[in-house]
Amino acid sequence: MKVRLNLSTTPQENRRPFLAASVLIAVVGVAALVLLSRAAYSSWQANRQVRSTIAGLQSRIRRSAVEQSQLATYFHTPQAREIMDRANFLNSLIDQRSFPWTDIFASLERTLPDGVRVVSISPKLVNGRAQLALTIGAVNDQQKISFLKAMESSKSFANLQILAEKHDSKADSLDQVLIELSVEYQAI
Repeated sequence: MKVRLNLSTTPQENRRPFLAASVLIAVVGVAALVLLSRAAYSSWQANRQVRSTIAGLQSRIRRSAVEQSQLATYFHTPQAREIMDRANFLNSLIDQRSFPWTDIFASLERTLPDGVRVVSISPKLVNGRAQLALTIGAVNDQQKISFLKAMESSKSFANLQILAEKHDSKADSLDQVLIELSVEYQAI
């Protein structure tokens, strides 16, 4: 029969718990390494797709910038300036044709008191608003004052400015007072 005897001065240590814990920590470490490697790879793939999208967008931006500079040089040529001037002229004609004449005359008809008449009217569009230069004839100063009060209280007209006033004392003259004024028309 064989008997095992430990002849050393210290007994043999049991290393099984240490080995079991080491193996367990190694397995957890390998699992964490696999999981983190997989996450890093998927993140790298996603970033690669984003980088390729960004590169495509940057190339489109560069092409657009080149195209914009080519268009800018074209629009500074004399031919293009001539075409733009002609287009601006045609647009101003269209704006004049689309001027709200009927609305202006209807508003003036509501505003004009008896004894006052429109001698001349000259419209122009300024920043999309109708600016009117009017010459008004009145029978006397009282009619002139009633007209100016009516214009100031009107919702259709704003920024009334009297430019000139003339008095005519001739007996055969229909208008004793002529007023030149500037006013903005506002469609209601």
